[in-house]
Formats: sequence, structure tokens, C-alpha cells
Amino acid sequence: MLLRQMEYLVALAHEQHFGRAAQACHVTQPALSAGIRKLESELRVQIVERGQRFAGLTAEGAEVLQWAQRMIAEREQLHSTLSGMRGGLTGVLRLGAIPTVLAVASLVTTPLRLRHPMVRFCLESMSSAEIATRLNDFDIDVGMTYVDGDPLGRVRVVPLYRERYLFITPSDGEFGARETISWADAAKAPLCLLTPVMQNRRILDGHFAEVDARIEPVVETDTVSAIYAHLESMGLSSVVPHAWLHSFDIPRGARVLTMPQPRRSFHVGLVLPGKDSRSILARTLVDTIGELDIAGELDRRSASRSTAEF
Repeated sequence: MLLRQMEYLVALAHEQHFGRAAQACHVTQPALSAGIRKLESELRVQIVERGQRFAGLTAEGAEVLQWAQRMIAEREQLHSTLSGMRGGLTGVLRLGAIPTVLAVASLVTTPLRLRHPMVRFCLESMSSAEIATRLNDFDIDVGMTYVDGDPLGRVRVVPLYRERYLFITPSDGEFGARETISWADAAKAPLCLLTPVMQNRRILDGHFAEVDARIEPVVETDTVSAIYAHLESMGLSSVVPHAWLHSFDIPRGARVLTMPQPRRSFHVGLVLPGKDSRSILARTLVDTIGELDIAGELDRRSASRSTAEF
């Protein structure tokens, strides 16, 4: 059984198309199809549903796919382990992060890069559900998400910081002269927030509901950058995680107000497969993070911006 044939199967399951899978593997479509047939012959099972087009995997094929994913992941970890033994950790650390924590991903990746300059990173934006799925499929090594929100399945959790919230508002607006604001008053402002399908927005909706406040945002968007753009162009307000101030400047003509801590707060952290990740890069990342004070760094950064005017 050739590992290359396993790579063909993983690519086919990901692309759901023989031609695109062949392109991803840098082979011709006939070569990929022949490789899949050879794998079926060696294992004596049908892996792919027969048809003129890709119609999915058989039950046996789904089982083989899981083994293929594990085998490929193990090979990559073998290369990383051997490179570490040779004196220089190398490889690509694959991270998935929900959009609201992408702004602080550099606090995780930069310290590892400083210690191991040959390590590279692939950082992708994805939902918490996708993070859990792709960890299980060995498509990523580490996830960054809320660790006490949506169910994540059987993952190892490394908390990083507890999320707090700040209110960004025009300095010449109704609330511009304040230093603090309640959740009930914040609900009265013309708001720009993330869309309701995003976990951060669902958390905010829950906090507003705690004070019986109903919100109707002027603008809803699925990107952090669009929120900041509309705060400045429309003079809107927003409730944002304190961690965003690590990477984003306050819009011109706006100021930051503090908000009361809700009854329930949420942790952002790293998630890794199972009880113990087999990835030496992921293990090294966790060891590196354990020596840092990310929560303190974010608190100091947000404190320096609170009640500031730009």
C-alpha cells in the first residue's frame, strides 16, 4: 500500500471532484483514478461510489479515509520530530481561528517564530464548528476559538484569556463624554456589530438579553475590518472584545468606554486534537505559550486605550 494512494484519497474527499483532486496532487486524472483503483484492489473493498462523476465514498471508503488522514498526519509529524532532533525545528504549523480572535493570533505565532525561526505558519479563518471538524480530520494542528461556548467535541483545551468588552463611540456623540456605559444604554446607540450567525454576536445578544435590552444594529457584517470602517464613515458605535485593541487603532473621532462585566464571561483559548496532540509543532507552541502572559498583555493594551480619544 502506497502512502501516495492515501494522499489521492484524502484529496478526492476534500475536493469532491476527480479533476480538482488530480490538480491538487499534481498528477493527471487518469493517474489519480488508477491510484484509487489500486488502493481498492489492495484492500479488497470498494472505496468510491461508482459513477461518471464523484458520488461520494462507500462506508468502507469513509473508514479508509480516516486511516489515510492519520497516516499522512503521522508522516508529517515524523518529519518534524526528526528535524527537531537534528537541531532545528521546521515544518508548517496549521492554525484555524475564528474571525474575532484573528487579531491576537500574532501573540501566539510570533513567540514560537522567535524561538524557532525555521517554522512557518498557515493561519485560516473558520468557524468553531469547522475548527472541530478539521482538527478531527487532521487538516489543522491547532484551533483558536471560544473554549466554553459552542460544543467542540473531544479536544484538549489551553485557555489564553477571558474576553471582556469595550464600547467604541463617537467622541462628539450622545455618550462621548462618558468614561463608562451600561449594556442597557449601549443598546440605545446606533450600532455596527457582527452578524447573528457568528459566535461573538450570539454572546453579545445574550449579554444584552440579561438586561432586557433589544438591539437593531444599523450595520451587520461578518468581518472585523468592516466594523471599524463603518464606525468611522457612519459615526456608529460598537461593542468589541478588548483583545481587538491589540491590533486595531481606534477610529478617528471616537473614544473607548468601559462596560460592566456580564454575569457569564467566555474564555478564548487553543484547542488541540484529543487529550494530547501528536504534533511536535503544536506541543512546542503550547510549551511556549505557557511561559507567556497573554491575558496580562491584552489587559495592559486595552487599559491604555480605554477612555482614549482619537
